[in-house]
Amino acid sequence: MARNIQLLVIDPQNDFCDLPAAWQPADALTGQPIAPSLPVAGAHADLQRVAQFIRRQGAQLDAITVTLDSHQRFDIAHPGFWRTGAGADVGPFTPITAAQVRAGAFVPRDSAGLRRTLQYLDALEAQGRYTLMVWPVHCEVGSWGHGVHADVLAACGAWQLQRQRAVHNVFKGTNPWTEHYSAIQAEVPDPEDPGTALNVALLHRLGQADVLLVAGEASSHCVRSTTEHIVEHLPRLVPGWQAGRIVLLTDGMSPVRAFEAQHQAFLDGMRAAGAQLATMDEITI
Repeated sequence: MARNIQLLVIDPQNDFCDLPAAWQPADALTGQPIAPSLPVAGAHADLQRVAQFIRRQGAQLDAITVTLDSHQRFDIAHPGFWRTGAGADVGPFTPITAAQVRAGAFVPRDSAGLRRTLQYLDALEAQGRYTLMVWPVHCEVGSWGHGVHADVLAACGAWQLQRQRAVHNVFKGTNPWTEHYSAIQAEVPDPEDPGTALNVALLHRLGQADVLLVAGEASSHCVRSTTEHIVEHLPRLVPGWQAGRIVLLTDGMSPVRAFEAQHQAFLDGMRAAGAQLATMDEITI
């Protein structure tokens, strides 16, 4: 029986890539180069390798899924949502806890959102996975930064014509009241927003794979969360499914700077769960 081989590329977007100047366009309003807002060191090279892999192995790939981090300027994890208790701006890369908000060190700019914000922070911290991080505005819907890395986009386009099937795109992160690292579900699902709930349809799609190849950015956050959620939820939905079907393409992902320990913990945890780790040159499909 023929094997079903799928490639899952997580958030291969411009804002996450350490792109050289030649890859950066000019802002139509200011004429200045548009730089990626949250570049991950090594991401550009990672995604060039992913693009080469798609071109080289495309005939063997039965499906490609690409996830897209998708935010608005107003977002609980963006600076414009917050101010300090003294009224100052809050810069990117500021972690904020529920205790700090209760103490008045940080507050939502819109005081009407305080109760909802605390409910979210309490629920997030109770899970023990993440502390809220204020990130630079990134992957704003409609922006260049939201778009897919040019080489990956071109390779996926060629694959679609070669295989006569579309890439499956998954948008995540449009709800401004919860972080959505994982493409499988938001960190704290919003009961009034089905888009933040467990993405059962995506899980079933990925569960059809005999081999699920995983790459993308960043390994410390969105790749990690998505893969961990797959391993957590797929066995309940697809009888007989095991984490051994996953192959992490280790030369197709990198961590956010200062989160290298989380990257290593992710790889160690997936190896312990039974997933395979390999470079793209080592894979034979």
